[in-house]
Amino acid sequence: MIPSFLARLAVAGLLISNVLADSEFDWETLTATASLNWTSCYTGFECSLLEVPLDYSADKGNASIAVVRYPSTAPKSEYLGPILFNPGGPGGSGVTTIVALGAEFAEIFGNQFDIVGFDPRGVSFSKPAVSFFKTAAERQSWTAPDLDFRYPSLNASAGVIPNVWGQFQLIGQLAEERDTDDVLQYITTDNVARDMLRISQAFGYEKLQYWGVSYGSLLGATFATLFPNNVGRIAIDGIMDWEAWYSSNLTGSLQDTDKTLQTFFDGCVAAGPSACAFYAPSSAEIAANLAALTESIRAQPFPVKTDISHGLVDFTFFRNYIFAALYSPYNAFAGFAQGLAALASGNATGVYAANQAPEFECDCSVDRAPFTENIYESLIATSCGDGPQLNDSISDLRAFYERQTELSSFADIWGLWRIHCTGWKVHRPGRFQGPVGGNTSFPLLVIGNTADPVTPLAWAHKASAAFPGSVVLTQDTPGHMSLVAPSLCTHGALRAYFQNGTLPAAGTVCEPDASAVLFPGAPNATANTSTTNAPKTLLATAADGKLLDAVRKIGNVVRPIAAMGRPL
Repeated sequence: MIPSFLARLAVAGLLISNVLADSEFDWETLTATASLNWTSCYTGFECSLLEVPLDYSADKGNASIAVVRYPSTAPKSEYLGPILFNPGGPGGSGVTTIVALGAEFAEIFGNQFDIVGFDPRGVSFSKPAVSFFKTAAERQSWTAPDLDFRYPSLNASAGVIPNVWGQFQLIGQLAEERDTDDVLQYITTDNVARDMLRISQAFGYEKLQYWGVSYGSLLGATFATLFPNNVGRIAIDGIMDWEAWYSSNLTGSLQDTDKTLQTFFDGCVAAGPSACAFYAPSSAEIAANLAALTESIRAQPFPVKTDISHGLVDFTFFRNYIFAALYSPYNAFAGFAQGLAALASGNATGVYAANQAPEFECDCSVDRAPFTENIYESLIATSCGDGPQLNDSISDLRAFYERQTELSSFADIWGLWRIHCTGWKVHRPGRFQGPVGGNTSFPLLVIGNTADPVTPLAWAHKASAAFPGSVVLTQDTPGHMSLVAPSLCTHGALRAYFQNGTLPAAGTVCEPDASAVLFPGAPNATANTSTTNAPKTLLATAADGKLLDAVRKIGNVVRPIAAMGRPL
């Protein structure tokens, strides 16, 4: 919700650039209005800017929300309204996600729906934009071009926590001083939820239909709490806990992280040496080899120079490299094993090159940065603006980190979520901070994975308990959110929920499609994907195959976006 925080931003930015390359659209040509006035955009889409209040409790001017739809092709008599989607982050662009994947979303849900993406306030094409920096060069001074811009491991040295604390004290000062239009306090999740209601109403629907993944799950739960009578169909997937989010204490995210890593160890053993390059005869031996490699890199990092960048594969790089693989095991584990084997043999070039970003070049003819470059700021503004006022000292943060180590070996990567809000001073009085829950006009569908590294299954059950009548659908996969692997059981249930309101039976556990394997080419590949023994679901029709193909394509784009800020 990622080789690193900003490395994943670079990946997402590349995806966005590829999406927009074939058919550019200038959002500056649109005028925001209180209704949706559609203009043809990109290829086969329609765009509009929706005017909404900047402050829903007082007249403080307006914000404009960028909205795109992949239009329904069904007859009017069969039309079922809009389905809004949020790809997580926070900071992910719903516009570019749907422009990339509108047809695939329609394949899942059916052509009776408008498939709708929107950029939350402060993000991408929506205005006001969030920016702490005056120039692209100044922004780049905080986010260096190579993998020094990864999450710093708090265990790399004694100086990391003080240095990071100091950096975010400065970020907080810059944000506050440069917020001359007084907009940052309104970049909050509760206001995005209010904007979603306005979007649905502008379509002519009082009840929201919505699918939110990762941070988008928190957004969906917040909407359902604020507007329980406006819930049409809301599916939340990869559940972020409200109590953790609104208290700026995401320690509980790590409940299943080591369990996810264990699936790598166990899967590698099951796959055998022909399919897992880091193979050893037992899970314990693979774990020990990984620990030894980690300490070796701590003692002596690898300097690497490529044609487009240079940097170090050091302890922090390596810790991020491991953590990144846990987000997308079915896509990552085989390559991750190859990377580990290469590092163990003394070759770091491939691992570094696969995660590098080009050196920064400033285009001095451009007076403002491309929209994709404010993802960093919008994430900080939303996550810190939602939370409480923090005044943690360096000693407080050291103690916080030590408490996290009692839960997971990945506490060194996760502590930054707390630190990056310690210098934030912009908070709107009266903002929503929980609790979430209550009776809704239609029950929610809640989806969680058995071994999610950052949004544990326990949080799915906690969310469901807060919304009477909701149902937890469990997908028996490692990785973050259901899009980690296509599942006819899971995503067929998602389709049925939106098309006719059918909820899966309580206690349903879904397996991924048989093609989803952790280590392709293993003699027993179909046996190394699950943590339980839920029955496999076989394809029945060609339409089932199209649904699974659509899920694969959506997952390939959404996973990096959802994980931008880890976890969301």
